[in-house]
Amino acid sequence: MKTTPLARLVENAIEDVKGLDLRFIDVRDLTTITDYMVVCTGTSNRHVKSVADNVIARAKAAGYRPLGVEGLDAGEWVLVDLGDVVVHVMQVQTRAFYQLEKLWDVPPPSRPETVKAPKRGKGKPRKRK
Repeated sequence: MKTTPLARLVENAIEDVKGLDLRFIDVRDLTTITDYMVVCTGTSNRHVKSVADNVIARAKAAGYRPLGVEGLDAGEWVLVDLGDVVVHVMQVQTRAFYQLEKLWDVPPPSRPETVKAPKRGKGKPRKRK
């Protein structure tokens, strides 16, 4: 799944600083906002910030400029928007509470099937009694 250079970069950046429970979710069929949602866990505020900082630094070094970063001051949940990849680094309690995996890891919507009109009976209509 992690076939894009940016996705591989994010994976390596998270693993370098021991981000836990790394999960890539392919959302290309669900939204036009991004291609992949990445969710991982940090063990403390400092660890969450460290993981997010490493993702940002590695992305910038490779020429990917983050479109936005939210939550870096608090360190409970940091979102790093890299365009095609959106990274969520969360503490254990926050991740358990919001359950982003359940929100985004759903099958894509199916195409509506064509509905056939009911067949009409042949002959004369019935009379009501």
